[in-house]
Amino acid sequence: MDLRKMMQQAQALQEKMQAEIQAIEIRSRVGGGLVEVTMNGQKQLTAIRIDPEVLDPSDPEMIQDLVLAAVNDAVRRVDEEVQSKVGSLAPGLGGLKFPGIS
Repeated sequence: MDLRKMMQQAQALQEKMQAEIQAIEIRSRVGGGLVEVTMNGQKQLTAIRIDPEVLDPSDPEMIQDLVLAAVNDAVRRVDEEVQSKVGSLAPGLGGLKFPGIS
């Protein structure tokens, strides 16, 4: 097998995986939709929405807990989505790990 051709195929696969991961957008809603976060495939928060009815100055722990739960759920779901995309794009790579991909 031609090594140059293999390297080109690997580069193309890497670029496709990066594009797929960049396109990921996960929304996590908690507290019956009172808090919603949006996270991209690089695990960066891109949006947070908090329903005004949950903003109780006498109970800041509740909003903190809801935001924490939403972010943790979004991270977990991004990881699952990335693994799914990597698995579908590179089924022959088995259990290989890629930098930046949990």
